[in-house]
Amino acid sequence: MPPPMTPAQAPVVCIVDDDAAVREALDSLFRSVGLNVAAFGSAADFLARDNADAPGCLVLDVRLPGVNGLDFQAQLAAMDNHLPIVFMTGHGDIPMSVRAMKAGALDFLSKPFRDQDMLDAVSMAIERDAIGRRDADAIGALRLAYASLTPREREVMHHVTAGLMNKQVGGLLGLSEITVKIHRGNVMRKMAARSLAELVRQAEALAAHS
Repeated sequence: MPPPMTPAQAPVVCIVDDDAAVREALDSLFRSVGLNVAAFGSAADFLARDNADAPGCLVLDVRLPGVNGLDFQAQLAAMDNHLPIVFMTGHGDIPMSVRAMKAGALDFLSKPFRDQDMLDAVSMAIERDAIGRRDADAIGALRLAYASLTPREREVMHHVTAGLMNKQVGGLLGLSEITVKIHRGNVMRKMAARSLAELVRQAEALAAHS
């Protein structure tokens, strides 16, 4: 089991709405089920917060002062901030919700919404963020391990994970089969791969996130 989260790592539901009454109501709702909450009156206030990379999700109003929620969603994506977003609006329409969902929003709730619908959406968003962060950490670890390989070890890894036998790899690289085996063993050790199948999955993951 992973270690318990420290308070700094605990998920935070960020609310961005210029209506103070809405912010207070949502703050009370989320805290009633034990969630941490941070509320902001504008997109600029949200961006100015101290912990800009806190795990959790963003509950975002479409109508905001300065920049609307949909444009802010695009701005966050451009900043490589992929915090899951639950939109809420009192002025929603089908084209607006379609645009939000196509851009990656998790849900689009029209005001007034049921408390349970909001809690369900936020729960799913937090779970998605946790999965995304775990995947990002795993890819980061793979990249570090791959960076530790020598150029020759990377060549061997490329050919081995493409399905070539040691003898075939040796013929391509001008190496003896024994030398290929040594390089292959080093690759397995540095990549912490327990089997060839796992090494192949690692190579596929690296290629997918290159």
